[in-house]
Amino acid sequence: MTAIRIGIGGWTYEPWRGTFFPDKWPVKRELEYASRQFTAIEVNGTYYSGFKPATFAGWAKVAPDDFIFTLKASRFCTNRKVLAEAGESIQRFTGQGIVELGPKLGPILWQFMATKKFDADDFGAFLKLLPAEQDGVALRHAVQVRHDSFHVPEFVEMCRAANVAIVYAESPEYPAIADIAADFVYARLEGSVEHEPAGYTSDALDRWAKVAKAWASGDAPDDLPYFGAPPPKTPRDVFVFMISGAKVRNPAAARALIERL
Repeated sequence: MTAIRIGIGGWTYEPWRGTFFPDKWPVKRELEYASRQFTAIEVNGTYYSGFKPATFAGWAKVAPDDFIFTLKASRFCTNRKVLAEAGESIQRFTGQGIVELGPKLGPILWQFMATKKFDADDFGAFLKLLPAEQDGVALRHAVQVRHDSFHVPEFVEMCRAANVAIVYAESPEYPAIADIAADFVYARLEGSVEHEPAGYTSDALDRWAKVAKAWASGDAPDDLPYFGAPPPKTPRDVFVFMISGAKVRNPAAARALIERL
């Protein structure tokens, strides 16, 4: 059985207090509330700093069963001139205690600067550094690239060979890649607008619900941008995050998409 998981980025954001969180809801219980509104959350704080194992264990304890946390990897792993030299930083990130999330640990997101260009040898070396497991816990990986030099079949094929997902990011700022490269799909919808109560129009939300279902069934929707050969058709887990854009609207957008699914 495949799963379509819908969520937001993080759970600590002051403008959500009174708009998403109920009035006077305790700040210390915001994860408790947010994790019961969605089926996944992308943790962005891990991009900026490390956390103790007890912190990850605490998140896992608060979230309900069958909830998933995806983690944005440390910037020290991806914001570097030579990616092949990131091994020590990658080990430090995966070894900090993320396995304390247990079965609630989802894919790790490796996000690259928009100025980072595709270097086949260097990026291929980086993919080989991504560990398949940590302390006996299997790891899944997704890469978000934001430079159009990655729009080549070679990039798609090297990610497929490594079973690393290419993040589909619907963004007004950066070019998108929709090629399916792994046994799961990771999408970040970054175009919410404040003048729409749900962040997106009803038609747009209907479309994303249709796309998410297609991904889960193994299809590759034909109205998205592809740069490699078509993938094998097989059911896949799907992660869709309402993130960036008009951040204050993203919880409503995620809720609206869940309702459609």
